[in-house]
Amino acid sequence: MRTAKRLEAFDAYLGTAMNVILTRMKDDGKDVINLGLGDPDVQPPENQRRALADACMDVDHHHYPSFYSPIPLKEAIADWYRRHFDIRCDPETEVLPLLGSADGLFHIHTCLLDHGDIALVPDPCYPAYVAGVTIAGGVIENVPLKKENGFLPDLAAVEPKVAQKAKMIWVNYPNNPTAAVATEEFYQDLIDWARRYDVAVISDNPYSEVCFEDYRAPSFLQFDGAKEVGVEFNSLSKAYNACGWRIGMMLGNKDIIAGMAKIKSHSDRGMFYPLQVAATEALNGPTDFMVERNRMYQKRRDVVVKGLQDIGLDLQIPRATFYVWADIPKGFKDSKEFCFRVLDEIAVWMIPGSMYGGCGEGFFRIALTHPAERLAEAMDRLRNFLS
Repeated sequence: MRTAKRLEAFDAYLGTAMNVILTRMKDDGKDVINLGLGDPDVQPPENQRRALADACMDVDHHHYPSFYSPIPLKEAIADWYRRHFDIRCDPETEVLPLLGSADGLFHIHTCLLDHGDIALVPDPCYPAYVAGVTIAGGVIENVPLKKENGFLPDLAAVEPKVAQKAKMIWVNYPNNPTAAVATEEFYQDLIDWARRYDVAVISDNPYSEVCFEDYRAPSFLQFDGAKEVGVEFNSLSKAYNACGWRIGMMLGNKDIIAGMAKIKSHSDRGMFYPLQVAATEALNGPTDFMVERNRMYQKRRDVVVKGLQDIGLDLQIPRATFYVWADIPKGFKDSKEFCFRVLDEIAVWMIPGSMYGGCGEGFFRIALTHPAERLAEAMDRLRNFLS
């Protein structure tokens, strides 16, 4: 059977294939510590779970989602952004619920790109950006994220002739995979740059609520002129410990929102209504659980940072996300050789930086998705491996 040639232009997501390999290793009796998967070992708060369960038990809540008004959820999303970021968005025209932010990450390219249009994509980046541009028939222009720039894109280094042809630019802060954060000055410069070249800014902000010490991640939309030039994605997955629920949101420019709503009117029939009820409860409900949750991630971060620094590896201490991004040790050809040797010899899996793009080469990513004691064991294994 013949399939589309576009499938040859991008790779399948490595995480999916690796989960199969790791499961097979566990079945063979190996004590694998998976530090690759960004799916935390935390649960949604009880009020969210109870709201979902009660809504599921209501026999009137199982029609096509389009049978119900989306306004309560849209209003909850808009009000959440108002409370958290002091942003006013019209629930009718500037807010769109998503089936997880990945839903939006995929369809945004269909919304903005015609065949051959340029998309500016950070390197390294979440691989779905690359796949989405490719599937939509767009052309990728990489924007390097360099350590010496704090893993922020150098907009001045984008050639004017490229910027003039570009239709969109991805930004993702707090960042996956590097855990870098963006400054207010960066966002202000980005908005001015996007307005100058008529480029749509797509901000991916799912880690906004996973921050440490006194750091508070901003939203791209809180800066003057942002809604004129772009949109932002966010999600309940990381903020509300609800990765499996697939509840996301998109806010900002009304023309892009309208285009995405038109696409989604064909691609799905909306969000399962009990999930809309539970998401509304979550967004309108207490957030005090996040404080202790973030302290837990911070403790885990400190275990991994100390372990890597004791080994002599170079890294920037994360202020947000539940990732640690570090240089590979000297003596290894590349990040894949390092990570796969670690997996083979000590059954610890960490993601090679090259999975996220050519500029990710020389780095690896650890996800803080295990208890501190388990992370300490992984660091002990790594120390023994390198010694």
